[in-house]
Amino acid sequence: MIPDDFKQQLLNRVDIVDVIERHVPLRKAGQSFMARCPFHNEKSPSFSVSPTKQFYHCFGCGAHGNAITFVMEYLGMGYVDAVKDLAALAGMTVPDVRSPEVVRRAEVTADLGAVTLAAARFFKEQLRKSERAIAYLRSRGVSGEIAARFFLGYAPSGWQGLAEAFGDYASSKALVEAGLVIEGDGGRRYDRFRDRVMFPILDGRGTIIGFGGRVLDGGEPKYLNSPETPLFEKGRELYGLFQARQAVRESGRIVVVEGYMDVVALAQHGVGYAVATLGTATTPVHVQKLLRQTDDLVYCFDGDGAGRRAAWRAMEVSLGQLADGKSIGFLFLPEGEDPDSFVRSAGREAFEARIAQAMPLSEFLCRELASKVDVHTPEGRARLLHLAKPLVTQIPAPALSLIVRRGLAELAQVDVGDVDALFGVRREAARSPAATPRAARPGARTPSIVEVLIGALVAQPALAARVDRSLLDPADPQTAVLEQLLDHFAAQPPAPGDHVVATLLGRFAHTRLGALIVAATGAGDASGEYDYEADFSRAISELKQRWAVRRRAQIEAKGFACLTAEERAEYAELLARGTGIASGMHGEPVTKV
Repeated sequence: MIPDDFKQQLLNRVDIVDVIERHVPLRKAGQSFMARCPFHNEKSPSFSVSPTKQFYHCFGCGAHGNAITFVMEYLGMGYVDAVKDLAALAGMTVPDVRSPEVVRRAEVTADLGAVTLAAARFFKEQLRKSERAIAYLRSRGVSGEIAARFFLGYAPSGWQGLAEAFGDYASSKALVEAGLVIEGDGGRRYDRFRDRVMFPILDGRGTIIGFGGRVLDGGEPKYLNSPETPLFEKGRELYGLFQARQAVRESGRIVVVEGYMDVVALAQHGVGYAVATLGTATTPVHVQKLLRQTDDLVYCFDGDGAGRRAAWRAMEVSLGQLADGKSIGFLFLPEGEDPDSFVRSAGREAFEARIAQAMPLSEFLCRELASKVDVHTPEGRARLLHLAKPLVTQIPAPALSLIVRRGLAELAQVDVGDVDALFGVRREAARSPAATPRAARPGARTPSIVEVLIGALVAQPALAARVDRSLLDPADPQTAVLEQLLDHFAAQPPAPGDHVVATLLGRFAHTRLGALIVAATGAGDASGEYDYEADFSRAISELKQRWAVRRRAQIEAKGFACLTAEERAEYAELLARGTGIASGMHGEPVTKV
C-alpha cells in the first residue's frame, strides 16, 4: 500500500525524459522527444515523450503511460518494485504503511522466494552431476547455453533429495508451502519432484515462483507442476515470458505453445518469443498480459481434435480482450507434430513461415461456427447466428466486431444491418460538429463531445466543478467513463504543480478512461496557449442542446392529454429554444401547447 500523495510527489519529482532515456535513446522533436517504440518493432519513430505532460504515447501500437508504468512495462516489474526503483532514482524513501496482514503476506512471500531460489540452485547443480539428465537434454537438441538461459535443472530420484540443500528439511514450513515437499501421513515428508528435468518458472521480475518437472522415461505424469501457492498462480503466469522479453521487442510477436520443451526447443532454434501456459487452459489474465507486450499474438496447437478444442477455448477467453490494432491468430501444426518436433525437423524458417500464415481469429471464429451447422439451410443459418451472438457481442474492438458481423452476415445470407439488429448492436450516431477541439493528427476522426470534455478537464481540472451531470446521456457508453473522471477529481483534486496526465494514466492505465485520455490529449505540446475553456463551453452548450432534444422526446412520448401543467410549460419552453424536432405529439398540433 503506497499512499497516493507519495506517488504524486514521486511523479512530480522524476522527469519522464530522464527515466526513459536510461533505456531508450530519445531525440528532440519540437516540444516533445521521439524514439522508435521499445514495445513493438518499427522502422520509423512513433514513440513520443512529452516533458510538459510527463507521459509517453506510441502512435503505432498505442502504448502509453507515465514514468511508473514505463518502468513496469519495459523492465517487467510489479507496481511496488517500479515505485521503489524510481524513488531510489529520485532520492526518496517509500513509506511503509502496510497493514499487519500485508506485512505477514510479504514475509511469507519472501520466505517462499528464498526457498524456490535455493531449490533451483540445487536442481541446477544436480543437473551437472547427472549424465543421464544431460544425455536426455542433448537428445532433445538443448545446448548448455539454452539450459543456462532457462535455468534448467534435475531433481534426483531419491525420496528426500532436497534434504541435501535444506538442513531444516524435516521441519521447514516454507518447503511445504512452496510445493516442493509433500507431508504425508504421520508427518513423513518426501520430495514432490523426483527423477525429473526441472523447468523453473519465473515471474515478470525474474523471481523463481514455481517449477515444472518432466520425467526422463515413460512414467506418468509426463509433466508435473508446482501446486498453487502464495507465490504461484497458474492462471496468471506464463512459462518463458521473462526470457522472451527481448525477442518479443525485436520481433513484435509472441507465440503461445503448450509445453515447456516447446518453448526451450524454439529458443534453441532462434525463435525466442515463445511462451507456454502452465498445464492449464489460457485465461483472460494471460491474454491481457500478452497483449500488453505485443500487437501480434499467435496460438500454436496440434492439428488434432484436442488441439482444435484448446484453440476454441483460447479464442473464447481472448474475445473480451481484443482491440483494433491488435492481431490474434491460430497456427495448427500437422497431426503428430508439436513445435518441438517440427522446429527440430523443419527448422526455424519453416516454422516462422507457418506463423506468418496463421489463421486470423475472425476467420477461425466464422469457420468453426460454420462447421457446426448446415449453412445450406435456413435453419442452419439461423443456428449459426444463434451460436455467434454470445461470442461476437463480447468483442470490444469496433472495427473488428464490424468485420466479424459482416462475415457472419455473408455466411447467413442476410444484411449486416439485420445481424446488428439481432445482436442488439447499437450503431454510433454521427458526430456533431458543434464542438471544435484542438487540431487532431492528420486523418484522425472527429472526437466525441465526451472526448472534448475529457481533454478540457485534464488540461484544466477546475472545470470539473462546472459539469452538470444531469445533462449527460445515460445511453452514451462514454458517459460512465466521463463520470469516472469526475469522481476522481472530486475525491482527489489535483494540487498546483501536479502532473495531471501522468497521474491519471498511472491510475487508469489499460482502461477505457486511460485510452480516452490519450485520445483526447495526444502526446504533443501542451504549452498552455490553447483555449481549453472555449472547448469546454462549446461542449457544454452541445450537451444542453442534446438534453433538450431528449427531454422533448420524453414529453412527446407521453401524449398531449397526459401532460401536467408543469410539463406543458416545460414543453413550450423547449419549443421556444428551437431544438430542431419538427414533429408534434402523437398527431397533436404543437400550437396546442
